[in-house]
Amino acid sequence: MFGNACQDTTVKSLTRFGKGEGDGEFIELTLEHPGLDNAAWKLWKPGQFVMVRPESFGLDPLMGRPFSITSADEEQGISIFFQVMGQGTRKLASLKPGEPVTLWGPLGNAFAVRKDTPTLVLAGGIGIAPFYEYVKRHEQPENLRMIFGHRPPLACYNWERAQGVCSCEAHHETCRQDLMDFIALIEETVPQYCNDGLIIACGPLPFLETIKKVADQHGGRAQLSLENRMACGVGACLGCVCDHKTEGPVSVCARGPVFWSDEIEL
Repeated sequence: MFGNACQDTTVKSLTRFGKGEGDGEFIELTLEHPGLDNAAWKLWKPGQFVMVRPESFGLDPLMGRPFSITSADEEQGISIFFQVMGQGTRKLASLKPGEPVTLWGPLGNAFAVRKDTPTLVLAGGIGIAPFYEYVKRHEQPENLRMIFGHRPPLACYNWERAQGVCSCEAHHETCRQDLMDFIALIEETVPQYCNDGLIIACGPLPFLETIKKVADQHGGRAQLSLENRMACGVGACLGCVCDHKTEGPVSVCARGPVFWSDEIEL
């Protein structure tokens, strides 16, 4: 089913961000790069994802877990960034260097890059993961503006990786008024990029719904990376379907995860 996309590798390192351990902590897991024999890794782009399944999963959980690729380099390894939220991520957070992992990817499509175009990068929570490399790779980072909304402290997100590369601003949500202010900022900023700009976004569904609503109202070109739950990662199980306006139900893993906002219903 997975063909050349399925590779065996091992854990290279695991870095914890923020304070405490257990549910809620943030992890960057780096795997040994399986090598460039798989041509797809030579061509991977930010926005694509991988399915990860360590041998320690046993039969529970049965399926792998999907993660945006934070970075991928033959020497430095392949990194993913996640928050510990359940059984699968708890087991991932307990991995040690050298432990075996099955990896399939890179999968899916990527965010558009238009070097001469003003680009608004909108990240919500763990949705910042694909954008570290996006801003790093961009040929004209001066054309980028990143707005990041988060609830846990900023120290949980390795924010320094994005700072200094492009215009970045973080907004900490600690109460309902903070949320309303952040929504107002999105509603004010998105239209500024709807005439001759590009908008790309990744984050929780309500966050994406707000961006889609404003972008569609103003005729903007916005790309949304959907975080639907996935099981197989290759479109076989139909477990991550979304509604496409012209194609009907489509698998987010196989057709996305990045979609133009005016293509889909949320």
